[in-house]
Amino acid sequence: MSLKDQITEDIKTAMKAGDKIRLETVRSIKKALLEKEVAVRPEGQETLTEAQEIEVLGQLAKQRRDSIAQYQQAGRTDLADQEAQELAILEEYLPKQMSDEEVSQVIDEIIAQVGASSAKDIGKVMGPAMQQLRGKADGKKVQEIVKAKLVG
Repeated sequence: MSLKDQITEDIKTAMKAGDKIRLETVRSIKKALLEKEVAVRPEGQETLTEAQEIEVLGQLAKQRRDSIAQYQQAGRTDLADQEAQELAILEEYLPKQMSDEEVSQVIDEIIAQVGASSAKDIGKVMGPAMQQLRGKADGKKVQEIVKAKLVG
């Protein structure tokens, strides 16, 4: 079942169950995917690739994480809790996130491949690392691990 079909089914299920937060979240996912699909049509592409779908979902998840941090700083735990619930629903559609240890192993391999040895080489490592880990690990986490290995 494609992601689009899965989302359509989940909207129906959420409507029947009366689950307002899930319904709003899944609808926002569908809206974001449709917007991306319309954006790529001029390039001759009819549907999104799996990588593009994961990219859209990743962007939505990042927005939720950023919002949670901002709401917590402002002392708005009610809004932070709602964003956290939406984030949990979004993460159901994303690939399983890699652990810090798994990310660290991938970064070690990339460092060995590109011959990185100092802070000057962070850019050489980040490009291939983000290509390989896109959707599987948070970019901030990847950057922290790369910096720790090359700087400290």
